[in-house]
Amino acid sequence: MRLPSLSLSLRRLWALEKFGYSLRVLVALAGSMVLSWYLRQPALVIPLFLGIIASALAETDDSWRGRLVALAVTLLCFSIAAVAVQLLFPYPWPFAIGLALATFVLVMLGALGERYATIAQATLILAIYSMIAADQRGENLHVWRDSMLLVAGAAWYGLLSVLWNAIFTHQPVQHSLARLYRELGEYFRLKAALFEPVLQLDLEERRLELAQQNCRVVAALNETKETLLHRLGNRPAGGRINHYLKLYFLAQDLHERVSSSHYPYQALAEAFFHSDVLYRCQRLLKLQARACVELGTAIRLRQPFVYSEANAQAAKDLEAALAHLRQQNNPAWRGLLRSLRALLGNLTAMQRQLASASNPDALEGTQDSSLLDRQPQSLRDAISRIRLQCTPTSLLFRHALRMTLALIAGYVVLHTVQPEQGFWVLLTTLFVCQPSYGATRIKLVQRISGTVLGLIAGWALFGLFPSQLIQALFAVVAGVVFFATRSSRYTLATAAITLLVLFCFNQVGDGYGLIWPRLIDTLLGSLISAAAVFLILPDWQGRR
Repeated sequence: MRLPSLSLSLRRLWALEKFGYSLRVLVALAGSMVLSWYLRQPALVIPLFLGIIASALAETDDSWRGRLVALAVTLLCFSIAAVAVQLLFPYPWPFAIGLALATFVLVMLGALGERYATIAQATLILAIYSMIAADQRGENLHVWRDSMLLVAGAAWYGLLSVLWNAIFTHQPVQHSLARLYRELGEYFRLKAALFEPVLQLDLEERRLELAQQNCRVVAALNETKETLLHRLGNRPAGGRINHYLKLYFLAQDLHERVSSSHYPYQALAEAFFHSDVLYRCQRLLKLQARACVELGTAIRLRQPFVYSEANAQAAKDLEAALAHLRQQNNPAWRGLLRSLRALLGNLTAMQRQLASASNPDALEGTQDSSLLDRQPQSLRDAISRIRLQCTPTSLLFRHALRMTLALIAGYVVLHTVQPEQGFWVLLTTLFVCQPSYGATRIKLVQRISGTVLGLIAGWALFGLFPSQLIQALFAVVAGVVFFATRSSRYTLATAAITLLVLFCFNQVGDGYGLIWPRLIDTLLGSLISAAAVFLILPDWQGRR
């Protein structure tokens, strides 16, 4: 019994969305740490780690060929940023002008799509990492060494990413489809809650929850669509990709059916309060919700999907209950019974579709070629998209302007106040300043609390584990925790990246001396970000 249990546990671990990402980061960080210890040059750790972090933040979903092209573009952008920082660093005025222009242009590249926005954001991050490295170097004669190490660390992680995508091509598609069916199952469950046969039911609250969940389903549909198209390109679908494409079209059809019709829920509850027909509608929807979740789990674990016979029986019971109501020939129910018959037809169609999910290759479906137009098709198209965003009414334009002025303000502050490790102010500003007021406020609280938590933990761990080797292991683990939690638990991720910085700097100097500067710089950067969002083209509706 132990071997099957162990095999299932390993399969579940492998199927976790963040497992592959975390494993790549672990290999990259551990390899860099081993190299620095082998060469007896602990100073290599900081630029290599920072380059790996920037490259991992620039990673987007793609096929291995697309990832290779994206890596080449990323390394080119990183190299230009690192060289520009080294050339302009001694000259404050040209540096400030270059920083402003680069920030505005890179943020506006987000108009071309998520892939461009991610690479542009990572390029800004690496530019600030280059500033931190140049500030640490002081009068060191090795002017270009840290820049080359930053790019080398980025290339090291990028090659690992390309290799991973070449070996495990379909894993991101499985994760996207599993997430899609999980969100779809939640939508079914919330839809079932509308059929609660209770008088004076607060339908508006449940409709709001349903609308919010619908946004998540649509986002999951778009994400899965992009993931599939990255694997398809202009080639016809075949093999396993065709299998996943059919599952995507199945989810799309299910979503259209479950969200297409609106019924007089309160009128149904009042008319059929003494009947079980609404309970049977609700039960069938809940069973279909469970089937969607089980289908997502089967896709994620690469196991066969078994559709429960309880769904078919629930559909038959609902049909029998509806037939009993029709036999009563109540004239007041005529219009409501038509709604129930339409509902039954929709539920029956969805049941047949879910039953066919165990063999999606038999489903009809072709690629929707119109989906390929989401990315800019030419340089003229790209320029046109950016030009359309160059207006104060554009959320992206306002964010680009805020970010530019916020980073310039941070640069002026660090030259005026001259805080120790002052360039961390710019890094905090870059991470905290978000496109909207609400998002910035949330990120600000999470960043400050995570930094405080990480500094306290670092101070305690320095005393408990003075060994450099153990601290090096802590740095690697902290880096993995950061990437595993940065999109879901940002406070924990901030604490982890703070620990990584403390342990890395303690490899070459005094980690204790970084605690107070890190806290002060975080507070300054957060204050600048909050002021920028509050004062520069503020989003008044969001603020209310």
